[in-house]
Amino acid sequence: MLGFTISCFIVLILDKLTRGASTNMLFSVYRAPLVNPLTYIRFFGHVVGHAGWEHLFSNIMMLLVIGPLLEEKYGSINILAVILATAFMTGVCSFICFPHIHLLGASGVIFAFILLASFTSVKEGKIPLTFILVAIIYIGQQIYKGIFIQDNISNLTHILGGLVGSGFGYLLNKEK
Repeated sequence: MLGFTISCFIVLILDKLTRGASTNMLFSVYRAPLVNPLTYIRFFGHVVGHAGWEHLFSNIMMLLVIGPLLEEKYGSINILAVILATAFMTGVCSFICFPHIHLLGASGVIFAFILLASFTSVKEGKIPLTFILVAIIYIGQQIYKGIFIQDNISNLTHILGGLVGSGFGYLLNKEK
């Protein structure tokens, strides 16, 4: 988690030094030719890009609260897999569904972590009530906001992140 956090800070500093050029080139997803190799880097790199300090701090605070607990329970490699899977899924979906919008930030990863965290109390192969409540509240809220509130927040990214976190929660706790 510290490596991810430091990467986000470095990318934002680089963004400020290049007046946004580095973020546009490597750390945000938008419709670009598939023959451009940077398009594929952006499918993953957008989760470390942020629009500004407030955006970064709000994401990093949540990541630093939830991430280390998950990393301790599931291990660094599994958490990296969650981050990469979330980045790829949200990046590709944004690329396909929203060709004129730039996607950046770690909020999809945060939602993946929130749903993954709700799986930590799995016992005897049963789906925890905490998971059901969190899924209904968080994903329901994002569906509502996506339909009724017009803002610069990618609610689909949050929903997809939640689905990735749920999938990993199931897979990582399958043997229980």
